Amino acid sequence: MKKICPSILSADFAKLKEEIKDVEKAGADIIHCDIMDGHFVPNISFGSKIVADVNKITDLPLDVHLMIDNSEYFIDEFFKAGADFISVHYENNFHLNRVITRIKSLGIKAGVVLNPATPVSMLTEIIEYADFILIMSVNPGFGGQKFITNSVAKIRDLKKLITEGSYNCLIEIDGGVDTGNIKELSDAGADMFVCGSSIFNSGNRSETIRKMKEIVS
Repeated sequence: MKKICPSILSADFAKLKEEIKDVEKAGADIIHCDIMDGHFVPNISFGSKIVADVNKITDLPLDVHLMIDNSEYFIDEFFKAGADFISVHYENNFHLNRVITRIKSLGIKAGVVLNPATPVSMLTEIIEYADFILIMSVNPGFGGQKFITNSVAKIRDLKKLITEGSYNCLIEIDGGVDTGNIKELSDAGADMFVCGSSIFNSGNRSETIRKMKEIVS
Protein backbone atom coordinates (compact mmCIF):
# COMPACT_ATOMS: atom_id res chain seq x y z
CA MET A 1 0.00 0.00 0.00
CA LYS A 2 1.34 3.40 -1.01
CA LYS A 3 2.14 5.82 1.84
CA ILE A 4 1.84 9.61 2.06
CA CYS A 5 4.52 11.06 4.34
CA PRO A 6 4.16 14.78 5.18
CA SER A 7 7.49 16.41 6.04
CA ILE A 8 7.25 18.63 9.11
CA LEU A 9 10.09 20.75 7.72
CA SER A 10 7.27 22.67 5.99
CA ALA A 11 5.08 22.90 9.10
CA ASP A 12 4.63 25.98 11.27
CA PHE A 13 6.77 25.16 14.31
CA ALA A 14 5.01 27.82 16.38
CA LYS A 15 2.03 25.44 16.40
CA LEU A 16 3.71 22.13 15.64
CA LYS A 17 1.29 19.97 17.65
CA GLU A 18 -1.69 21.46 15.82
CA GLU A 19 0.05 21.01 12.45
CA ILE A 20 0.84 17.34 13.09
CA LYS A 21 -2.65 16.59 14.39
CA ASP A 22 -4.08 18.31 11.31
CA VAL A 23 -2.20 16.18 8.77
CA GLU A 24 -2.82 13.08 10.89
CA LYS A 25 -6.56 13.78 10.74
CA ALA A 26 -6.22 14.53 7.03
CA GLY A 27 -5.01 10.99 6.36
CA ALA A 28 -1.21 11.05 6.58
CA ASP A 29 0.39 7.62 6.90
CA ILE A 30 3.87 8.53 8.17
CA ILE A 31 5.47 11.70 9.60
CA HIS A 32 8.76 12.55 7.88
CA CYS A 33 11.47 14.31 9.92
CA ASP A 34 14.35 15.99 8.03
CA ILE A 35 17.45 16.29 10.22
CA MET A 36 20.02 18.80 8.89
CA ASP A 37 23.31 19.84 10.47
CA GLY A 38 24.54 22.76 8.38
CA HIS A 39 27.58 20.71 7.28
CA PHE A 40 26.43 17.90 5.01
CA VAL A 41 23.66 20.18 3.76
CA PRO A 42 23.58 24.02 3.82
CA ASN A 43 20.86 24.34 6.43
CA ILE A 44 20.09 23.49 10.06
CA SER A 45 16.71 22.05 11.01
CA PHE A 46 16.23 20.23 14.33
CA GLY A 47 17.49 17.31 16.37
CA SER A 48 16.37 14.34 18.41
CA LYS A 49 14.55 16.47 21.03
CA ILE A 50 12.00 17.61 18.43
CA VAL A 51 11.63 14.03 17.17
CA ALA A 52 10.95 12.86 20.72
CA ASP A 53 8.35 15.62 21.14
CA VAL A 54 6.71 14.68 17.82
CA ASN A 55 6.58 11.07 19.02
CA LYS A 56 4.53 12.24 22.01
CA ILE A 57 2.09 14.06 19.72
CA THR A 58 1.29 11.31 17.23
CA ASP A 59 1.02 7.53 17.01
CA LEU A 60 1.96 7.61 13.32
CA PRO A 61 5.33 6.06 12.40
CA LEU A 62 8.24 8.52 12.33
CA ASP A 63 10.52 8.50 9.29
CA VAL A 64 13.84 10.15 10.22
CA HIS A 65 16.07 11.25 7.34
CA LEU A 66 19.60 12.03 8.57
CA MET A 67 21.20 14.71 6.39
CA ILE A 68 24.14 14.99 8.77
CA ASP A 69 27.81 14.15 9.00
CA ASN A 70 28.84 11.29 11.33
CA SER A 71 25.31 9.93 11.27
CA GLU A 72 26.45 6.58 12.68
CA TYR A 73 27.04 8.29 16.04
CA PHE A 74 23.41 9.41 16.26
CA ILE A 75 21.49 6.26 15.32
CA ASP A 76 20.78 5.20 18.90
CA GLU A 77 19.80 8.75 19.87
CA PHE A 78 17.11 8.99 17.18
CA PHE A 79 15.95 5.44 17.87
CA LYS A 80 15.41 6.38 21.52
CA ALA A 81 13.55 9.50 20.36
CA GLY A 82 11.01 7.28 18.62
CA ALA A 83 12.16 6.78 15.03
CA ASP A 84 10.51 3.88 13.20
CA PHE A 85 12.50 4.45 10.01
CA ILE A 86 16.02 5.89 9.80
CA SER A 87 17.71 6.67 6.50
CA VAL A 88 21.33 7.71 5.93
CA HIS A 89 23.10 9.01 2.85
CA TYR A 90 25.25 6.90 0.58
CA GLU A 91 27.46 9.92 -0.07
CA ASN A 92 28.90 10.49 3.41
CA ASN A 93 28.73 7.12 5.17
CA PHE A 94 32.04 5.38 4.57
CA HIS A 95 30.97 2.27 6.50
CA LEU A 96 27.45 2.09 5.12
CA ASN A 97 26.95 -1.63 5.68
CA ARG A 98 27.80 -1.21 9.36
CA VAL A 99 25.40 1.71 9.76
CA ILE A 100 22.52 -0.07 8.03
CA THR A 101 23.16 -3.23 10.04
CA ARG A 102 23.11 -1.19 13.26
CA ILE A 103 19.78 0.43 12.41
CA LYS A 104 18.22 -2.94 11.59
CA SER A 105 19.56 -4.45 14.82
CA LEU A 106 17.34 -2.00 16.72
CA GLY A 107 14.25 -3.51 15.12
CA ILE A 108 13.42 -0.53 12.93
CA LYS A 109 13.55 0.07 9.17
CA ALA A 110 16.88 1.07 7.60
CA GLY A 111 17.13 3.18 4.46
CA VAL A 112 19.84 4.40 2.09
CA VAL A 113 19.47 7.85 0.53
CA LEU A 114 20.77 8.85 -2.90
CA ASN A 115 21.35 12.48 -3.84
CA PRO A 116 20.24 13.56 -7.34
CA ALA A 117 23.70 13.08 -8.89
CA THR A 118 24.35 9.67 -7.33
CA PRO A 119 23.43 6.81 -9.71
CA VAL A 120 21.37 3.79 -8.72
CA SER A 121 24.32 1.56 -9.67
CA MET A 122 26.04 2.59 -6.43
CA LEU A 123 23.52 0.47 -4.52
CA THR A 124 24.54 -2.94 -5.84
CA GLU A 125 26.51 -3.94 -2.72
CA ILE A 126 24.09 -2.56 -0.12
CA ILE A 127 20.54 -2.88 -1.48
CA GLU A 128 20.05 -6.43 -0.19
CA TYR A 129 20.50 -5.11 3.38
CA ALA A 130 18.24 -2.05 3.06
CA ASP A 131 14.53 -1.95 3.88
CA PHE A 132 14.00 1.08 1.66
CA ILE A 133 15.85 3.41 -0.69
CA LEU A 134 15.12 7.14 -0.58
CA ILE A 135 15.59 8.92 -3.90
CA MET A 136 16.14 12.66 -3.53
CA SER A 137 14.36 14.48 -6.34
CA VAL A 138 15.77 17.84 -5.18
CA ASN A 139 19.19 18.73 -3.81
CA PRO A 140 18.83 18.21 -0.05
CA GLY A 141 18.92 21.11 2.37
CA PHE A 142 15.80 23.18 1.76
CA GLY A 143 12.07 22.63 1.35
CA GLY A 144 9.98 23.93 -1.51
CA GLN A 145 12.45 23.19 -4.33
CA LYS A 146 11.55 22.34 -7.92
CA PHE A 147 11.31 18.66 -8.78
CA ILE A 148 14.26 17.23 -10.78
CA THR A 149 12.56 15.47 -13.68
CA ASN A 150 15.11 12.72 -14.34
CA SER A 151 14.23 11.32 -10.91
CA VAL A 152 11.41 9.42 -12.61
CA ALA A 153 13.86 7.42 -14.75
CA LYS A 154 15.98 6.88 -11.64
CA ILE A 155 13.01 5.31 -9.85
CA ARG A 156 12.41 3.04 -12.84
CA ASP A 157 16.06 1.93 -12.76
CA LEU A 158 15.82 1.27 -9.03
CA LYS A 159 12.58 -0.67 -9.41
CA LYS A 160 14.22 -2.81 -12.08
CA LEU A 161 17.20 -3.50 -9.77
CA ILE A 162 14.85 -4.50 -6.93
CA THR A 163 12.71 -6.73 -9.15
CA GLU A 164 15.61 -8.49 -10.84
CA GLY A 165 17.31 -9.15 -7.51
CA SER A 166 14.08 -10.12 -5.72
CA TYR A 167 14.98 -7.68 -2.94
CA ASN A 168 12.47 -6.85 -0.20
CA CYS A 169 13.02 -3.13 -0.51
CA LEU A 170 10.62 -0.18 -0.83
CA ILE A 171 11.21 3.02 -2.80
CA GLU A 172 10.71 6.43 -1.19
CA ILE A 173 10.79 9.72 -3.10
CA ASP A 174 11.44 13.13 -1.53
CA GLY A 175 11.45 16.56 -3.15
CA GLY A 176 8.87 18.52 -5.12
CA VAL A 177 6.23 15.78 -4.90
CA ASP A 178 2.70 17.01 -5.52
CA THR A 179 -0.59 16.01 -7.12
CA GLY A 180 0.80 16.92 -10.54
CA ASN A 181 3.63 14.36 -10.57
CA ILE A 182 2.70 11.76 -7.96
CA LYS A 183 1.01 9.44 -10.51
CA GLU A 184 4.12 9.32 -12.69
CA LEU A 185 6.27 8.62 -9.63
CA SER A 186 3.91 5.89 -8.45
CA ASP A 187 3.76 4.29 -11.89
CA ALA A 188 7.58 4.32 -12.01
CA GLY A 189 7.67 2.28 -8.80
CA ALA A 190 7.65 4.62 -5.79
CA ASP A 191 5.94 3.34 -2.63
CA MET A 192 6.40 6.21 -0.16
CA PHE A 193 5.91 9.87 -1.03
CA VAL A 194 7.46 12.61 1.10
CA CYS A 195 5.44 15.79 0.65
CA GLY A 196 6.28 19.04 2.41
CA SER A 197 4.98 22.31 1.03
CA SER A 198 2.47 20.57 -1.27
CA ILE A 199 0.59 19.43 1.84
CA PHE A 200 1.38 21.99 4.55
CA ASN A 201 0.86 24.96 2.22
CA SER A 202 -2.31 23.47 0.79
CA GLY A 203 -5.58 25.29 1.38
CA ASN A 204 -7.25 21.97 2.12
CA ARG A 205 -4.86 19.35 3.47
CA SER A 206 -7.51 16.65 3.75
CA GLU A 207 -8.48 17.08 0.12
CA THR A 208 -4.84 17.15 -1.01
CA ILE A 209 -3.98 13.91 0.79
CA ARG A 210 -7.24 12.30 -0.33
CA LYS A 211 -6.46 13.19 -3.93
CA MET A 212 -2.89 11.90 -3.66
CA LYS A 213 -4.10 8.58 -2.27
CA GLU A 214 -6.74 8.30 -4.96
CA ILE A 215 -4.14 8.93 -7.67
CA VAL A 216 -1.67 6.31 -6.43
CA SER A 217 -4.19 3.64 -5.43
